[in-house]
Amino acid sequence: MILDAFDSPVGAWLTVTEPAGGSDTIVVSSRVRLARNIANFPFMSKASAAQKQELCSLFEQRVAKLGMANLNFMMLDTASAHDRQLLLERHLISKNLAAGEGARGVAVSRDETLSIMVNEEDHIRLQVLRSGLKLQECWAQADQIDNDLQQHLEFAFNHRFGYLTACPTNVGTGLRVSVMLHLPALKLNGDMDKVFAAAKDMHLAIRGLYGEGTEAVGDFYQLSNQTTLGRSEEEIIHELESAVLPQVLYMEQDARQRLLTQRPYLLDDRIGRALGVLKYARVLSTEETLFHLSYLRLGTAMGRISGVSMALLNRLFLWTQSAHLQVEAARDLDPEARKVHRADVLRKYLNL
Repeated sequence: MILDAFDSPVGAWLTVTEPAGGSDTIVVSSRVRLARNIANFPFMSKASAAQKQELCSLFEQRVAKLGMANLNFMMLDTASAHDRQLLLERHLISKNLAAGEGARGVAVSRDETLSIMVNEEDHIRLQVLRSGLKLQECWAQADQIDNDLQQHLEFAFNHRFGYLTACPTNVGTGLRVSVMLHLPALKLNGDMDKVFAAAKDMHLAIRGLYGEGTEAVGDFYQLSNQTTLGRSEEEIIHELESAVLPQVLYMEQDARQRLLTQRPYLLDDRIGRALGVLKYARVLSTEETLFHLSYLRLGTAMGRISGVSMALLNRLFLWTQSAHLQVEAARDLDPEARKVHRADVLRKYLNL
């Protein structure tokens, strides 16, 4: 089973201690990603099937020289659709890599803090994940691994433009820095347009739970930089961490306080409805589940409900998704059976 390759039943981005309040309940995870291409190979859009296979073999051989015993390399073109979906749900691969064609793979550390995708949009997409706000910690590890890789692989680099990438917005450092945010109060108050406007003004991107091209289910949003050319890695990280993120955190905290002081009935109504649905429903879709779990997470963070831990809610966000649900059931489930089993799982773990 693919989960045997990991240390935890919950991905690194959701493995948390109980939050103390404030930003700890808003910033779910941090991620630093580097895009790299191997010199003397065409970009993925022009690579032949043989070249894609050669890139996978080259990467696997060279990474073995790094001596990272806890790194497990998996070929995805031969993996089952279920395993690819499970890796996607754990944020270890992208939707593009999961749905791609030809030879492609991913190297993942046992603790899931490190994932290196091979033959996605670029030859290599290296990402480091942490729970909570730990961008500097993510960058320190990503920078070290990037330096180690360059001892064994020659990356496509131009002294004027920096690292060369398939997408022009990644040219330069090849760095994308992002944080996963839980913003239910802003959504409930109808203030998300302010966040989108502020992000646009600051040349940032806001995407859904699984990145580009996805919607913000469960009130989860990914906030990331859009450009990398002409700026250092430290400048990009500092801007997001010190200039942009505090504003978004303030907006969500203010929205929560306004709900508490001006419309506590609305706040408690949404939390109560979520509890009621999860207690009595016998058929639940993924979208409906994430919608209601989002309000339970908000209620727990604001002290409006007790007896439900943040760690449990984070686990349920993951374990009620398609592939994980079938692992929990220890059998394949058709779409209707998944909806029934999802409701059963929620009542079981929430003791409803």
